[in-house]
Amino acid sequence: MRVLAFLLITLIGTALPLHHADAIDYPTRTVRVIIAFTAGGAPDVLLRVVAQKLSEKWGQSVVVENRVGGNTLVGTVAATKSAPDGYTLLLAADQTFVLNPLLYDSLPYSTKELDPVILIASIPHMLAVANKVPVSNVQELVALAKSKPDTLLYGTTGAGSIQRIITEYFARLTDIKLVHVPYKGANETTTAILADEIDMTINGMSNILPHIGGGKLKALAISTLQRNPLAPDIPTMQEAGVNGYSSQGAFGLFAPAGTPREIQEKVHADVAEILTRPDVRKALETRSFVIDNAGPAEFAQMIAAETAKWGPVIKSANIKGD
Repeated sequence: MRVLAFLLITLIGTALPLHHADAIDYPTRTVRVIIAFTAGGAPDVLLRVVAQKLSEKWGQSVVVENRVGGNTLVGTVAATKSAPDGYTLLLAADQTFVLNPLLYDSLPYSTKELDPVILIASIPHMLAVANKVPVSNVQELVALAKSKPDTLLYGTTGAGSIQRIITEYFARLTDIKLVHVPYKGANETTTAILADEIDMTINGMSNILPHIGGGKLKALAISTLQRNPLAPDIPTMQEAGVNGYSSQGAFGLFAPAGTPREIQEKVHADVAEILTRPDVRKALETRSFVIDNAGPAEFAQMIAAETAKWGPVIKSANIKGD
């Protein structure tokens, strides 16, 4: 009877599917992570910090592949067409999983072709004005814009970029009219405002912060609901009188739809562990990242909430993709 009981337990155990991330043999070869942004930018820096730690943890190479173009379309499509085996992942921003589906009547990819694995981090946005603009706070900026409608120039990274959408959101909430000037990227936008080509921008904190201390730019507000420890003297938009305003640039890992659940769980668990390490947190936080570390369910909820938030803004401002 004891022998039969042992055999029965053994058979049941071998018949059960794998549910624990640490019970699978993955990865056994190089993992490729596609990113739809240029090397050296904030998303690329974030990914390379995580990829290096993953490579050390897994004992396998984790290769970052920059596939740029088409408002993140090129890299995203490449990921969706890859085999759903866990050896190709996608580092995407909210441009890909929230804004593009709202901006384009048709896309060469569907968000249903991607499974959210982990929301890694976000970067707050900052409202900054050029030194030539005679204001020192948000309310003075709003008053100036109202006195000179369709005069103040604001820079963004493109017609359908997050920077444009959040600035139109700001204009909508404050009832002002601004003039849009698109640039190729965040660095070009920052260069433009430093050169006084434009009057203002709402851009990633990592682009604005380095130029505040030297007095090259005036930062008026931060987009998050709480102040940031890297710039504790900069008020939030809410504190500055723009009720209801919040925004951030979010970055997360996706897997091609159909990737085995056990592999997705392992990637999530391993990246989540890496994000708790003090050295990783310090490396990312000093670069203006706010670590999120949200799993698939929370990530999906965030996508749904952001889609509901930005849809009316895009529609009312008649914003289209590039």
